[in-house]
Parts: sequence; C-alpha cells; structure tokens
Amino acid sequence: MQRRQLMQAMAAGALAGPAPGVRAQSWPDRPVKWLLSQPPGSGPDNVARVLADRLQRSWGQAIVIDNKPGGQNTIGAQAAARAPGDGYTFYFATTAALVTNALLFKSLPYDPARDFTPVALVAHSPFALLVEAASPIRSVDDLIARSKAAPGRFSLGNEGPRTFSGMIARLSNARTQAGANLVPYASVGVGTQDLIGGHVDAMFADLASAAQLARQGRLRVLATTSPGRLAGWEGVPALAEKLPGFDMVGWFALVAPKGTPAAVAERVNRDLNAVLRDKDVAERIAAIGPLVSAGLSVADTSAFLRAEFERWTAIAQEIGVLPE
Repeated sequence: MQRRQLMQAMAAGALAGPAPGVRAQSWPDRPVKWLLSQPPGSGPDNVARVLADRLQRSWGQAIVIDNKPGGQNTIGAQAAARAPGDGYTFYFATTAALVTNALLFKSLPYDPARDFTPVALVAHSPFALLVEAASPIRSVDDLIARSKAAPGRFSLGNEGPRTFSGMIARLSNARTQAGANLVPYASVGVGTQDLIGGHVDAMFADLASAAQLARQGRLRVLATTSPGRLAGWEGVPALAEKLPGFDMVGWFALVAPKGTPAAVAERVNRDLNAVLRDKDVAERIAAIGPLVSAGLSVADTSAFLRAEFERWTAIAQEIGVLPE
C-alpha cells in the first residue's frame, strides 16, 4: 500500500513538471522577454539592446525587447509586476521605477519593493546640466548669476516635478538659491529640442539621452550630476565641485517578477556581470552615456536598492516633495 502511494505521488510529481531547480538548470529553453518603460531609441533602450545582443548569443535564445513607455514608468513596471515569475520575463528598470516613484505618488499600480526580485545592477546614468551650444552661459557660475539676476525669469527645463530630472532641478535650485523658473516637459526629446530652439535657457536631462546632441555640437554640457568627473567627459566639471556632496545619479537595474526561481536570477546575474566586464561592451555603453556597474551579486543588488530608497527619501524630505 505504501509503495502504491509512493508511486502515485511520484507520478503526480512527474505530471506537475520538474522542480524549480531542474527548470533553472535547463534555462533558457525559449525566448526571454525584457520589458522597458522607455521608447525605442531612448538611452535605457539602447543600453538594453547592447546587453541583450551579447547575452542571447551565449544563451542560444532570443531576448525580445518589449517597450511599454508612458505613465512615468508605471505602464512598463506594472506589466512586469504582473508577468509570471517563470524566469522568462525581466524588467530593465530605472531609478524612477524602483525608487523615486514610491516617494512621489500616493498610490502605484505596482509595489517596487514587493513585486520584484532583484537580479543585477547594470549601469549608473548621470544627468547633465545643458545649454544650447551658442548660449553665452559657459559655466555653472554663469548660470547661477544670470538666474539670480532675473529671479523667476530664467528657465530651467526638466521632465516635471515628479520625475528624476525634476527632483534634480529642484535640489540644485534650492542649494544654489538660483531662483530659476522650473519648466516641465513631457519628454527629454521635446525639452532638448526646445533648448536648441532657444525656448528655454537651460535643462537637466540624462546624459544618455543628450550625449549625441552634445557630441554633435548642438548642446553644451555645463556639468554632470555625478560626485566626480566622468570618464570620457573629463573636461566637464561635476556639479559637486560647486555644490559639495551633490550626487544625483540614476541607474539601471535588471529585476524579475516576484517568484522567479532564485537559480535563474543567479544565472542571469553571473552572465550579465560577465558581459558588463567586457571592455568592448563597457565602451559601447559609455558612448551612449551610462557607465557600467559590474560585479554586484543578487544580494548586493538588493542591498543597493534598499540603500537608494533611504537616500532618496532624505532628498525628497530636503526639497519638500510629498506624494500625490
């Protein structure tokens, strides 16, 4: 009788499919999806495609990039949170999606802390303080002086008060006491075109989105929001040189829906870090704008995300941002 029951249990287990550990060993046996909250051609999209191209070669399976922009990252994040945790869907997330949105909105259609399994930190994405290339403003000191000379009339573009660049603009405005008029834009692309057209005096935008226009000589980078000068941009001062301790750098992280097998997360972490350590990959990503951040384990990535939430909570309190 006991033998019969044991055989029935084993048969039931076979019908139910292999255990998660076994599935992880054979992973991936079909295409993998990466969800993004940004449109094709954006900085995060370009970085994701560089990495996906290299990973799918070693995995022998395609990585499908699925762009779901809009809603200040909420559309893509919600889709990722609701996806099955079977190891075949990942979310290429930004700081806004995983940290700052929770500080800016009273309710979200997803929970950044509970709905995702951290997988790996990908890159840091500094922001830039920009002016049109022919602008007479040639330094941060010039910008502050002109803004203070015309309080409320000097315009500083950003993506809105409840976005990453909006928080950077508010923090810099507060710490410099520049009194700039903060002008919101629906997207970086719209804002930079207005900047080039002379409709706004300066703008904060992620360097990944503005790098090409800067290299083409259409925009001038006055400063970056990183704590120190950046490789490839050594001639551009960090805003921290004027405002000690100023560190407003975004990042990209790969996460997965809750329930994703730990063995799959570890495998992706290991393979992704190997790709990020490749010099050619690092240089291609640096040419886009971000700087790769290789080496963090799954546990380290989880700790990093918790620390970032605490840091941004303090920043939100400093500039008086309340969730709405």
